[in-house]
Amino acid sequence: MKKEDYKKLVKKVSPKEPRFRNIIVAFATGGTIGLIGQIIITILTIVFGISKIEAGGWLALILIFLSTLMTALGFFDKLVTKCKCGLIIPTTGFAHSVASSALDYRNDGLITGLGANFFKLAGSVILYGVISSFILVIVKVIICG
Repeated sequence: MKKEDYKKLVKKVSPKEPRFRNIIVAFATGGTIGLIGQIIITILTIVFGISKIEAGGWLALILIFLSTLMTALGFFDKLVTKCKCGLIIPTTGFAHSVASSALDYRNDGLITGLGANFFKLAGSVILYGVISSFILVIVKVIICG
């Protein structure tokens, strides 16, 4: 079978993805996470009397902790299948990728397991995030002086 014939066959038998529904679900999920984040920031500033900047740091810590905990307990992957990119694009998805790498290799030991594979999934995000930030700063310096 030729490569082109195989691609046509795969396309024919593959189920169609409900893209518009996925977009709406991702938008609603991301918006809900944003709303929950704003509620947490408001609670932290009013109840605990900390500044909004400090509350933002605490919010990031809370979201990272919750997504890592849900990954460890096995809930996060089930939520992602329902919530799509609305759940994996924010900070929660990054924490999930690091935690899932750690969980996958925990039986291989601390050095060759966790240490060698901890940032396996998140490494590319870190790499390209740093590179794109560097390029954008150079562009800003050139344009703005």
